[in-house]
Amino acid sequence: MFKKILLIITMLYAAAAFAAVDVNKATAAELDGIKGIGPSLSTKILEERKNGNFKDWSDLIARVSGVGEKSAAKFSGEGLTVNGKKFSAAAVAKADAKSAAKKPESDKAKKSSKADKSDQASAPVTPVAQPPAATPAVTDSATKK
Repeated sequence: MFKKILLIITMLYAAAAFAAVDVNKATAAELDGIKGIGPSLSTKILEERKNGNFKDWSDLIARVSGVGEKSAAKFSGEGLTVNGKKFSAAAVAKADAKSAAKKPESDKAKKSSKADKSDQASAPVTPVAQPPAATPAVTDSATKK
């Protein structure tokens, strides 16, 4: 009987050690407990969280410098979640494509016009040849004097 109780306690302790840490609810100490997240990164996460909770992994990656897809996959493997969800590269790619599709056409046009201007700025300027100036016609009355 004692062995069963000890086994149950050990299992509960192991489960608690690998419990998921949600980035929207975690304290600095809990974030620091994730392998790969140190005090500076946990501070960045907490500071950015003041601007609003993270919607998903792509939101976390976009808002926190120092977190990319590779590190997000690593943190997720260590137990970090965003709104209870583990990292999925496919889900991030899908969210990025969805947000790119939502951007209005005017933003895309602005970007292309900026690109056109930068192309024009780097293109060499060639002078355009001007036609020779027309000479005034000489009339008979001017020559008769």
